[in-house]
Amino acid sequence: MTDSYPAPEPPRTLIAGIGNIFLGDDGFGVEAVRRLAEQPLPEGVEAVDIGVRGVHLAYQLLDGYHTVVLLDAMARGGDPGTVYLVEDARVGSARADAGAEGPVLDGHRMSPDAVLALLDHLSAGTGGSRPQRVVVVGCEPASVAEGIGLSDAVAASLERAVAVVLDQLPIATVQLPETD
Repeated sequence: MTDSYPAPEPPRTLIAGIGNIFLGDDGFGVEAVRRLAEQPLPEGVEAVDIGVRGVHLAYQLLDGYHTVVLLDAMARGGDPGTVYLVEDARVGSARADAGAEGPVLDGHRMSPDAVLALLDHLSAGTGGSRPQRVVVVGCEPASVAEGIGLSDAVAASLERAVAVVLDQLPIATVQLPETD
């Protein structure tokens, strides 16, 4: 006789595309997450277009995710189209925007740093907990001037960025049937 126990829930993972599609390469995260959403993802993994709704994202991150992968344009001085992976992302420069009352809420400046600063503030105020792992997959933009559409260099980096994100996801396990 075999006891039957429910399978444990897989850890929840959120892939969030951040950016403004009306500012050229700033739309990188939105386009990358759209491509990810077209692929089969492991159980417990959600791919969401957040766009410029950083405040919404901060609240959503309190919903019990183990891992969060943020996709965004990331100017770091490299060649346009360079894909970056920032493991164990922590709040950096966003602290400068945080005063005694908490982070400044400006929907046009909700970079991953600002979202994480707001998340810290919200989790302290609500008793919620932040994800255990936060990763940022970024791409060096060529231009974030007004205009719709990615530059050739950033568009060419999308496949690489999707592969980097997929490498960050939990490996799906297959439950084999028991043999007698």
